[in-house]
Amino acid sequence: MLDDESDLKNEIAAEGRFAMSWNSSRQEAGEQVAVFRAMDGRAHVVDAYCPHLGANLAVGGRVVGDCIECPFHGWQFRGEDGKCTTIPYTDKVPDFAQIKTWPSCEVNGMILVWYHCDGGAPEWAVPEQAEITSKEWVYRGYTEHFVSAHIQEIPENAADFAHLTFLHGPVFMSGTDLRYTRSKLWDSVKHCWKAEWQPEPEPNKHCSQMVVQHSLTVFGKHFSFLDFFVRARQVGPGLVFLTFEHAFLGRGVILQSVTPVEPLLQHVVHRIYYQRAMPAAIPKFILNVECIQFERDIMIWNNKQYLSKPLLVKEDSTIQRHRRWFAQFYSKNSTRFTRQKDGLDW
Repeated sequence: MLDDESDLKNEIAAEGRFAMSWNSSRQEAGEQVAVFRAMDGRAHVVDAYCPHLGANLAVGGRVVGDCIECPFHGWQFRGEDGKCTTIPYTDKVPDFAQIKTWPSCEVNGMILVWYHCDGGAPEWAVPEQAEITSKEWVYRGYTEHFVSAHIQEIPENAADFAHLTFLHGPVFMSGTDLRYTRSKLWDSVKHCWKAEWQPEPEPNKHCSQMVVQHSLTVFGKHFSFLDFFVRARQVGPGLVFLTFEHAFLGRGVILQSVTPVEPLLQHVVHRIYYQRAMPAAIPKFILNVECIQFERDIMIWNNKQYLSKPLLVKEDSTIQRHRRWFAQFYSKNSTRFTRQKDGLDW
């Protein structure tokens, strides 16, 4: 963790557990990795490039037992420890022939990899969602976006209560283009939000919670049957459990994963799991509404600048508290981004 909050202005890669897609080749925090499932069913994450002559193991490679085989010369690397076990054209495999492995786990239908700029070991685990593990809630779809923003921008929304009313107040039917969401056509229907955010104490200091109460008004009249309750639990810098509950539409969770791809580019996926007995149309509708609201945020993020010292009023104090909490995911050696200020050199 950085001692001085002002040092955060150039940090672009946080440390923690991040979700991997099931593409065999993947870039995360500037690192190219290969993801594969061994014959015993276990998932492994290793460096993508073979240390022999640099071939990409994920492009043309194949799984052999508990190893991944290089498509160039057939070298085989064990997923558990990265040790090279076979070189087809030599009888003796050098002891130093090895590829880097990344600490990973599989939870809630996601493969999660631990990233730390200093190579530190995992410091906390991702909790299972009991209803997913027990199959009480089933997978009902996902959305996927790439966001051109600082990694901290997306989770910081949880502490920015003022934007909920202004950006997300217009009814979802007014769309995602912010030039038109506040048009008079939809002015009679509004989303209303009441939110609180708090960090969690030890031993879960890497977690925080946002509690949201939603209601809908039509011509100023409140319709209580449209009320619902959302609890957003942030686990580390890149995972959020959005659990929600409605009186007759049931219960479910949206798992949000934010994975840094490269400087100022985040890969965001929302996966929804919902009560098995509920018609699939309900969670798909909920996911669609969430997607509309999220794309409003994206229009802001893709065109804004991250300010390490923003101009805040007292009602924005939660944003500053959130920044102090998020600082634990940086260290003195975290990847930094520097802008060219003088001269014409690229």
